[in-house]
Amino acid sequence: MSELPIPALTPRGGRGHQFVCYADCCSGIPGTQQEANFAAVNAVVSRLQPQPEFICFPGDEIKGLVADGEALRQQWRYWFEHEMRWLDRESITLYHTTGNHTTYDPASEMVFREVLAHLPRNGPAGQDGLSYFIHRDDLLMIFVNTGWSGLGDGRTETHWLEQTLSTHANARYKLVFGHHPAFPVNGFIGDYQRNLDAENRHAFWQILVQHGVLAYLCSHMLAFDVQVHEGVLQIMTAGAGTVPHMPEDSEYLHCVQVAVDHLGLRYQVLDVEGTRREWLTWPITLHSSGTWTPLVHGDQPAPAFDSGDDNSRLLAFRFDGICPPAGCSASQTLLCASSPGGLLAPLWIGLQGPERRLFALLSAAPGRSPHYWMGPILPAGRPFSIQIALHPGMGPGGLLWRWDDSAPWSSMLTSTSWGMERFGWQTHWSLGHDQHGPSSRPFLGTDLKAAWIMQELQQ
Repeated sequence: MSELPIPALTPRGGRGHQFVCYADCCSGIPGTQQEANFAAVNAVVSRLQPQPEFICFPGDEIKGLVADGEALRQQWRYWFEHEMRWLDRESITLYHTTGNHTTYDPASEMVFREVLAHLPRNGPAGQDGLSYFIHRDDLLMIFVNTGWSGLGDGRTETHWLEQTLSTHANARYKLVFGHHPAFPVNGFIGDYQRNLDAENRHAFWQILVQHGVLAYLCSHMLAFDVQVHEGVLQIMTAGAGTVPHMPEDSEYLHCVQVAVDHLGLRYQVLDVEGTRREWLTWPITLHSSGTWTPLVHGDQPAPAFDSGDDNSRLLAFRFDGICPPAGCSASQTLLCASSPGGLLAPLWIGLQGPERRLFALLSAAPGRSPHYWMGPILPAGRPFSIQIALHPGMGPGGLLWRWDDSAPWSSMLTSTSWGMERFGWQTHWSLGHDQHGPSSRPFLGTDLKAAWIMQELQQ
């Protein structure tokens, strides 16, 4: 394994913060596969240059889930004294959140408080040492508890969160960390157990949006994933050692190195070889949609793009028109992208159902059913304008929508584990009907217009 330094992302302009976030190794026991996996990930973190200012570990450091308090303490001791012995915690602070393997009943919560006595005691009532915040120069970090015994799994205390964000509104950069994801990942859906319950998620996310939080960083589901909802990122990193991954054929052991600065947030996802597997610069910045290239109605050759790395380019469309009246439930095409060969179109964007919900369908393999991404409902009989962006670097969260240039982006909802990274650019576009001709799935409203832009992604 290489011992060469790995260049870390650093704040642009020299002002900001850079750190590492990784979680879910479920270790603390000598001689296990989890210990070996965690050591391989730690070896990568130790090669970063410059080293991180701090490390955030959103849960499940140890295997835990035992009734014997002394056995639990012994796992924590092994984790700190042996597995994390490489880290100079005097110069690189290690921040933690609770997790379902570490705080699963009142007794284990007491052990967590005892073992992690260095964490602040400024959380909500009853959660001292389990939830807390750090105001570090111009950076506010809030570490929430998504499984407190006083509320139950899959819920977090929102009043304290809002109060803390309000009190520290002067912080330039705001990040929130927790164990459970707010939104489901890779099709693994389950309120309370796999993600926050719907009611709590809505209240929690609206607080993040209203207070200008950059990102919610979480773990729990054994994958790397990124989504955005109303302009706020959900970044999941749960690859520090626990196996199997979810799904096994596409996820991998990893850590995430993050930099925040006046231009936003960037990350790189590093595997156990130190290879950058995924990356993102957020927010994405597009030219005004008034300057995008118009499309003509019907079939047309797709623009000829320069050859190169398709994953470095973002394609976006703007659609304008008047929706069909209420009572029309037929599938209706806005745009279809295909190549000759008689197969299902790899990309179809349109409306489905009596509620006129925006859908994107991706067909990744011949003979297999397409996978679905769901967007907003469009109003019957009313004018609409909506933008769709296809970001190949964001996996399933990379099919994005917003109403206009000034609105925040949101990921379309899906139950799949992959995205535009599996697709090359197609040779034909059809506006207002699919690739089989004007009689198939036509748009049933009026005045449909579209425009597009291709833009290089910043790294």
